[in-house]
Amino acid sequence: MKELIEYIAKSIASHPEDVKVTEEQEDGRVVFRLEVAEDDKGKVIGRQGRVAQSIRVLLRVAAVKQGTRAVLEIV
Repeated sequence: MKELIEYIAKSIASHPEDVKVTEEQEDGRVVFRLEVAEDDKGKVIGRQGRVAQSIRVLLRVAAVKQGTRAVLEIV
């Protein structure tokens, strides 16, 4: 799942070398924190959060396939 988020974010970002994804366990779920360059935050979030919401949906589907719960935070 981490690789999925990283791949999508690097494809969108102007500075793919600044994309960093960290993974933590919290309250029985996996929390992914996506860090991108300041210039790329708008691209990753998208208009009215549509891109971020789409990434979260894909993450949720991947998590269900693995039998876990996952959350994405964009930092």
